[in-house]
Amino acid sequence: MGTQPHLLVEEGDLTDLALVPGDPGRVDRIADHCETAETVAENREYKVVNASYDGRDLTICSTGIGCPSAAIAVEELSNVGVETFLRVGTTGALQSGIEIGDMVVATGAAKNEGTTKRYEDVEYPAVPDYDVLSALVEAAEANDEDVHVGPIASDDAYYAETDEYVADWEAAGLLAVEMEAAALFTLARRKGLRAGAICTVDGNLVEGTQKGTDTEDDELPEKAKNNVGRAIDLTLEAATNL
Repeated sequence: MGTQPHLLVEEGDLTDLALVPGDPGRVDRIADHCETAETVAENREYKVVNASYDGRDLTICSTGIGCPSAAIAVEELSNVGVETFLRVGTTGALQSGIEIGDMVVATGAAKNEGTTKRYEDVEYPAVPDYDVLSALVEAAEANDEDVHVGPIASDDAYYAETDEYVADWEAAGLLAVEMEAAALFTLARRKGLRAGAICTVDGNLVEGTQKGTDTEDDELPEKAKNNVGRAIDLTLEAATNL
């Protein structure tokens, strides 16, 4: 297996477990929480870093926005030996009472995107690995975080999330919407690998606090401050048990 064309990594370059945020800038932020960190490659929306946290060697790789670029990351990471994927990101809540700063651990992702349809029929479920799911929930509960566990939606049309879509997702009992988990879960399942996702809420679509429309930081509830940093810590703690 040669150099992967997008991530620019080869077999043996990385570890068996990867944290996969969407934002390349978040790779550095996760690395700052680790004891050691070394950049392996950087190309387009993908930044790859090897790090160590509490004795656990791990890789951090950004996936960019949406399922198409996330699928490329999973394909190429798995080609060079990554076996476990932990998505850590942000999400918009779809149920009243889920607050900015709460954590959502996904038990499945509705396929409101186009990428997974090229791999399989829409009827096949996009679900996480049980051990990864359990590790994320246990880490959140051990740190007294407000964690919501249930199904989410993965959508690939950020600016076309109309009131009708939001109302339908809410009525279906979906907890939140983000843009990558469906591809992550689907590809990991098909390849016999492990995947899970924890996201921190940065807005509530049914309550009108979408990203970019909330109040100033000093008016936010305490748990909404540094919520991404807390999600990173929870994910790293989960990684030490996987």
